[in-house]
Amino acid sequence: MKNKSSSGARTRARELVLQALYQKQIAEHDFGELIKQFHEQKAFERVDQEFFDATLKDICDQQSDLEEKISELIDRPLEQLDPVERGILLIGVFELQNRIDVPYKVVINEGVNLAKRFGATDGYKYINACLDKAAQSLREIEIKGSG
Repeated sequence: MKNKSSSGARTRARELVLQALYQKQIAEHDFGELIKQFHEQKAFERVDQEFFDATLKDICDQQSDLEEKISELIDRPLEQLDPVERGILLIGVFELQNRIDVPYKVVINEGVNLAKRFGATDGYKYINACLDKAAQSLREIEIKGSG
């Protein structure tokens, strides 16, 4: 299994994680089915494969805890979130909480870019606000250090 470590490969991995999470919500596929299916895709050759595998597994394992945190950030019931927004917030909150190696500004930027690419017209504004709010609590020390 090849691993691409460039930032572009990581961005593409996030795109595939979002697609997998969307599929999980819509078709109720489990982690094993998703991994098998995405590993077989031609697009998988161009992503940071280790990041994809680890991120998808950890989000699936922690989904209820992550959704609890997301519920505290949003202005509506979790069930009313668009599946794309929900997936983006799962990735963003997961990274803010668990991937301290990824700067919070990168997490927010990647979430906004995913929303612009895959979400509703102005959904990126909502994602930006939610991830910024999450960063304020999950990365408080990092934010104070950069300000």
